[in-house]
Amino acid sequence: MIAGIHHAQITIPSGKEEEARAFYCGLLGLEEMDKPESLKGRGGFWLHTGNADLHIGTEEGVDRYQTKAHIAYEVNDVRYWKEHLEKHGTNILQSIAIPGYDRFECRDPFGNRVEMIQVL
Repeated sequence: MIAGIHHAQITIPSGKEEEARAFYCGLLGLEEMDKPESLKGRGGFWLHTGNADLHIGTEEGVDRYQTKAHIAYEVNDVRYWKEHLEKHGTNILQSIAIPGYDRFECRDPFGNRVEMIQVL
């Protein structure tokens, strides 16, 4: 039996951790958590996201703008997030409607697809 999702991982280019922290911790407000000593030398960092964690790893040679892979963050006020991200210069992408949900997409500074979704 699978009990749930423990964490998901996305990647950023090596050496871009501070820019990623500005987006994920600063703009999105996620809390950084301690990464085990045995993994610190690999770059990146880990975040709490509510009921699962997000690992930000480093990887070269990836065109993140060409993938549909993404994480959907469940939010209580999708309109707030849309306005907040727009205000800070994030390009908002419209999503195909799904009955019972309000949602939109954007890309982080590295091209990773980000979805904000609210249950109606």
